[in-house]
Amino acid sequence: MKTSLPLTIDNGLGETLIFQKLVPEPDGDRLLVENFVAPGMGPLMHVHHLQDEGLTVVKGRIGYQILGEPEQFAEAGETVIFKRGVAHRFWNAGDDILNCQGWVKPANTIVFFLSAIYAAQRKVGKLEPERFDAAFLITRYASEYSLPSIPAFVRKVIIPTTYRVGRLMGKYRKFANAPAPMGK
Repeated sequence: MKTSLPLTIDNGLGETLIFQKLVPEPDGDRLLVENFVAPGMGPLMHVHHLQDEGLTVVKGRIGYQILGEPEQFAEAGETVIFKRGVAHRFWNAGDDILNCQGWVKPANTIVFFLSAIYAAQRKVGKLEPERFDAAFLITRYASEYSLPSIPAFVRKVIIPTTYRVGRLMGKYRKFANAPAPMGK
């Protein structure tokens, strides 16, 4: 599944992400990104199992946290790096729109995955994405991304059950051309 860049996605809840371009590098393409995040908004605690991520604050104040560590903050001109496999979250810790420029490396399926998550959030108008779409994405891309903030019972029972029911109901036809997960 080939996506032309730049591509702008918006979850309708205060997060806009622009996938700007792919920069070929010998050890994997680097995806250049820019985000605009409303005060108090930002992704849940999450893990990129196969990717590093870097964000440089252009305007505003970013709050960020590594799982199990205290919250930290960065201002305009400062850069935050999240290493692959490390659970992290970030949010707009200021009163105005947070703007960051950054990268994800290697790009892998991140454009598809986040585009589908944002679309599922827009569908229901909530941070928690539409349940069937979320179950599909979390299940299919488990080797690449995870959300440690989801309770174990939900991860081990509810999501797999929802995924199976969704398959039986034919809810995943729209994902027929979804890219294969990496790392399998």
